[in-house]
Amino acid sequence: MRNTLFSKYFAICAGLIMATLVFVGGTFLVLTSNNFRAEKYEFLKRNTDIAAALTLNNYWENGQSYIEREIVTASYSILAGACDAEFFLTDAQGKTLLCTEGHACRHRSYTIPDRILEKAEAGSFSDLGFLGGIYKGQYFTVASPVILEDGQLLGVVFASTSAKSLTLSSMHTLKLFLLASVTVMAVSFIVLYFVTRRMTRPLTTMARVAQSFGKGDFSQRVKVDRLDEIGQLSLAFNNMADSLSVMESMRRSFIANVSHELKTPMTTIGGFIDGILDGTIPPERQEAYLRIVSSEVKRLSRLVRAMLGIAKIESGEVELNPASIDIHDVICSIIFTFEQRIEEKNLDIRGLDCDKVYIEGDQDLIYQAMYNLVENAVKFTGQGGYLEFSFQPSGNSVCIGVRNSGKGISKEELPRIFDRFYKSDTSRSLDKTGVGLGLHIVRSVINLHGGEIVVRSVENEYCEFLVTLRQPKNSQTRLKKSSNMQ
Repeated sequence: MRNTLFSKYFAICAGLIMATLVFVGGTFLVLTSNNFRAEKYEFLKRNTDIAAALTLNNYWENGQSYIEREIVTASYSILAGACDAEFFLTDAQGKTLLCTEGHACRHRSYTIPDRILEKAEAGSFSDLGFLGGIYKGQYFTVASPVILEDGQLLGVVFASTSAKSLTLSSMHTLKLFLLASVTVMAVSFIVLYFVTRRMTRPLTTMARVAQSFGKGDFSQRVKVDRLDEIGQLSLAFNNMADSLSVMESMRRSFIANVSHELKTPMTTIGGFIDGILDGTIPPERQEAYLRIVSSEVKRLSRLVRAMLGIAKIESGEVELNPASIDIHDVICSIIFTFEQRIEEKNLDIRGLDCDKVYIEGDQDLIYQAMYNLVENAVKFTGQGGYLEFSFQPSGNSVCIGVRNSGKGISKEELPRIFDRFYKSDTSRSLDKTGVGLGLHIVRSVINLHGGEIVVRSVENEYCEFLVTLRQPKNSQTRLKKSSNMQ
């Protein structure tokens, strides 16, 4: 099997199940064996205590002179039959006096060691073994002392039974446990197989889909049919795929747009230069065509500068130098740079009848963003139209509005107005010099400052951009009415 996540997870879980069963089985066998041994010792001890009491009673009945062998042996035999054990009585020196085995007693040729007698006299002897070599196999053996009133040890009653019962019980328990374990493992492995397969299937699908992404195919998706972590991962994976698809589409569109924007001026420049060099363009007209070439070169320069600016902003290379900026003053200075074009179109400038309005931002970047907005407004406002500015404080922010009359922007175009190289004026009748990056730069700059920009428009009436930027701390925005500025 391949070294896959499925095989690893299955092997780990299977190993844990088997290790758990082995541990539980071993623990269970030890506990049952100890319990069986304890019960056996307790049962034998109760009977040897009875046998010791009967022996002492018989000794008293015979005037403390002797023990009637037949009566005591008969009593021992009854107890031995009940316990399935051998009972025998030794004197204080460990020599066997009587035994339930009769003439075939194997205890008479052995003497119980002193260490065993000492434990027996103390009343705490129980053993699983050979009883000092008397037995050739393992036996459970317990002993109860027969003690006189003066504390003298009269003898010791021993009871021994073969430990084969323990082995048989352990083997029976082991067989039952193995049968149960095999059943549990079979069921567990089957369930584990399907559970693991279900858990890893989305990951396998993600790996396959990711490979297709590497080949440029972003159409495939992972099926989301669960709400756990795997389901959330699948959903995030699909969202990532959507983003990659959009980014790929934007990349292709970007390349196509850049190619188009570069191709047109370069073709113009190349054609006119070749015409001048080969004499196709007469000397008296060369200056006019060189002016066109100069204009196209400037256009290429603007395009390159805009693209570099966007690249720096999006890569995080631009470091902000925040300062308190009078945005009203910034817009007024920008308006003066367009004074000639404003006068040519006879535009009415409104909303600059207020005092200082402070925002926090980078002076150069904010100037560039507002310049682009004002430039667009001037460019797309028709003859005799108006430009209107508004400054509305809201909490710790200021909303700056730039509105111009004119054709406006259609509802279909509004979602794309901030895209790179997008131009609502597709015919370029009004925007002959732009490259479609101005508004994209504006949004990038505003986002870099943590602000927001939205656009709203009514076709054939107006278009308005609303920029929200933070105010400096402890600043006051002062607005007062005055006459319109024209």
